[in-house]
Amino acid sequence: MFSANSIRLSIAPIAWTNDDIPELGGNIYFEQCIDEMAAAGFSGSEIGNKYPKNPAVLKPALELRGLQISSAWFSTFFSETGRTEETVTLFVEQLNFLKAMGAKVLNVCECGHCVQGTPKHVFDRPSYTDQQWLQVAEGLNRIGEMARENGMVIAYHYHMGTMVQNADETDRLMQMTDPDLVHLLVDTGHAHYAGDDPLTIIQKYGSRIRNVHLKDIRQPILDEVHAKKMSFLDSVKAGVFTIPGDGVIPFDPIFQALADAHYQGWFVVEAEQDPEKANPLEYAKKARTFIQEHTGI
Repeated sequence: MFSANSIRLSIAPIAWTNDDIPELGGNIYFEQCIDEMAAAGFSGSEIGNKYPKNPAVLKPALELRGLQISSAWFSTFFSETGRTEETVTLFVEQLNFLKAMGAKVLNVCECGHCVQGTPKHVFDRPSYTDQQWLQVAEGLNRIGEMARENGMVIAYHYHMGTMVQNADETDRLMQMTDPDLVHLLVDTGHAHYAGDDPLTIIQKYGSRIRNVHLKDIRQPILDEVHAKKMSFLDSVKAGVFTIPGDGVIPFDPIFQALADAHYQGWFVVEAEQDPEKANPLEYAKKARTFIQEHTGI
């Protein structure tokens, strides 16, 4: 399906410790997290809130376990008046950190005015003006050029509760940005959560995809999100996300579409849930087995 050595497997520490909900995994240490990632058969990791901030400390700890950083999140605030230069300054810091770690991809998401971390219903988002869209597009092109100059890329992460949540908004952003500077992160779970088919997104933007987040959806929980008008964080605590193969998303056509698009890069299992309800090591091993059985990787 995939050409030899074209795909590497990473897993996000958000299954162990949650950056947005500190009480989830608050008692789990950094070393436990990376020990279990390696034990489950992964070679990459994203960045979590328990990770050392000094590359001279973090890199050896990962290398000892056969791990490296695949990518990391970065929030932009280009849609908020007066925050462009602040955003760019912080981006440079994150870029330099990831470059020192040997990573090639920065996952970026416009978080200005978002409801993702608030008590509001995840679908109760503000509308954004044409000017705000222009500010975001120009800002992304700018940092995309900075990434390219450093041998890296930005991959835009559409995300629930933010400016770019669904397929129509993803289309608009892709049309407004330079395809050589602004690439795409496909997140299977967020696409389904928003009411879209991740397969369609892959088929449309295969050549721009530079990172893939693999997560599944528990449909009964998503139905509850709509019925009870839950916030994004409450939906996470309720268990809306899970590992691929443990929910309702059909992954075989997704894997085939990525292979057809000649995708090369990381598959990142990113399935945030309560570690007290879903043992991180157990679920990491299940995810690793699922990927092997369905892709041969």
